[in-house]
Amino acid sequence: MKLGMMNLGGREQPVLITDKGFIDIRKRLPDTPAAMIDIIRDWKRLAAPIEELAGAAPDGAVEEAALRAPISRPGKIFAIGLNYADHCEEGNLPVPDKQIWFTKAATAVNAPFAPIELPACSDQLDYEVELVAVIGRTCRNVPEERFKEVVFGYCVGNDVSVRDWQFATHQWSLSKSFDRSAPIGPWITTADAVDPHALGIRSYVNGELRQNSNTRHLIFKLGAMIAQLSQAMTLEPGDLIFTGTPGGVGMVWKGEPHLLKAGDRSRVEIDELGAIEAVVENGPAAVMIA
Repeated sequence: MKLGMMNLGGREQPVLITDKGFIDIRKRLPDTPAAMIDIIRDWKRLAAPIEELAGAAPDGAVEEAALRAPISRPGKIFAIGLNYADHCEEGNLPVPDKQIWFTKAATAVNAPFAPIELPACSDQLDYEVELVAVIGRTCRNVPEERFKEVVFGYCVGNDVSVRDWQFATHQWSLSKSFDRSAPIGPWITTADAVDPHALGIRSYVNGELRQNSNTRHLIFKLGAMIAQLSQAMTLEPGDLIFTGTPGGVGMVWKGEPHLLKAGDRSRVEIDELGAIEAVVENGPAAVMIA
């Protein structure tokens, strides 16, 4: 199943995506929660009735402009660094023997086709296509071999990065947490529908192929990631895990920087999960105090 959020009549509503269009879930099942995180929490009750909707006539076509982030405010976003060997090689870095984690702020989440910002404080904006896992159950100390029990589904992510801020210190979280630096979507594909370790993964800038790999090349597989994180903290429904990016990032594309600039179009896609795309626009420089 593919579950998304759409702007319907000025309100964000959960939808079921089919080959024919979208189905407004709450129109058919009024007691369904409006927020995706709450749907995930109540999935045992909701899975069967939502699946039954797949054969219904669609309520309309899926329009990119109407799609919102499938989870707008996750409790946690964790991302693993240097998780493809070719990405390590292009950065002249050793393949890690331990997982390298950083966080992205929940406020970085962005809609799948909304613009991303070139911040006023930097001109070193980069793209990173990543498989994103969505946690489906509250869990702690999960063994590697049981990771499928706690993953709700998968989506496409772009780990937008501000490189000069990233390499100014040894901590990456600030450089990865700028506003609109975590577009995700276009929807969540439930975990039963895909093998997360057998998906083609690509990115393009202005139509030029930049990254082209497969998730089978992940250094640390998803089970190992969840086992590591869940030793440190309780994972909860709606938490997001960015699983790393392959080689081909703009920072070192063809041996020299090919970073994003205003007007560029960044597209990232993963087989069976879809694609998200954003135009880069200049971010605000004015003081804002609400």
